[in-house]
Amino acid sequence: MAGKTVTHGRLQVHMFGCLQDNYGFLVHEPEQQVTAAIDTPDARAVNAALRETGWHLTHILNTHHHFDHAGGNEALKAEWGCTIVGAESDRKRIPGIDQGVREGDAITLGRVQGRVLEVSGHTIGHIAYHFPEEKVAFVGDTLFVLGCGRLFEGTPEQMWQSLNKLMALPDDTIIYCAHEYTQANARFALSVDPDNQALQQRAAEIDRLRAAGTPTVPTRLALEKQTNPFLRPDDAGMQQHLDMVGQDPVSVFAEVRRRKDKF
Repeated sequence: MAGKTVTHGRLQVHMFGCLQDNYGFLVHEPEQQVTAAIDTPDARAVNAALRETGWHLTHILNTHHHFDHAGGNEALKAEWGCTIVGAESDRKRIPGIDQGVREGDAITLGRVQGRVLEVSGHTIGHIAYHFPEEKVAFVGDTLFVLGCGRLFEGTPEQMWQSLNKLMALPDDTIIYCAHEYTQANARFALSVDPDNQALQQRAAEIDRLRAAGTPTVPTRLALEKQTNPFLRPDDAGMQQHLDMVGQDPVSVFAEVRRRKDKF
């Protein structure tokens, strides 16, 4: 997909496709000309986006260590001399890391300030970046449109806690996730939450968007709360469909994740 730039308050976000189904993001604060790459799926694609925008890379903000998120770190650092930020708890697995951050730490991009959220589950040491005044969050592989990340390293309890942390953000938060998995996620979501009319309507809209080659990212948190089955394990209708009425949300979440892994 061609790159697209959207303004959120004092930040500009340039989103572009790379690798098979990843999205890359450049986050730019124009007043002080500060630019951060949210992860580095492909150094060549990041550099192409920098040429397209005319921005100078000053930071890399890694969400986690997987190669399709940190694989371009060292090449981009060698070219731009940028500062690499990542989870302190995962320092040994983030290539070229300069600054380790923890829950609640501030992230400053020019005149804009964000904060770090620790959201382990997909990996141990996964973090997200929330910019509250701009109402945007970059969540890596923790939360997807109509989905969530596989539990490669964490437990269902850890991932459910992480998703609850994201759900506690304001409903109008714009969620930037790292992959275009939405159409497959929608098919699965309908299999576990078939009576959800909002989900039915959304799945049809997603099919129209993808048929036109239009990205489904970003999403809005309120919409995910209504339609994403991984955020709805306490929903009575979904519990009934799963034959898990009255069970605790962690158990229901774990069952939904188990079914998705086999879908």
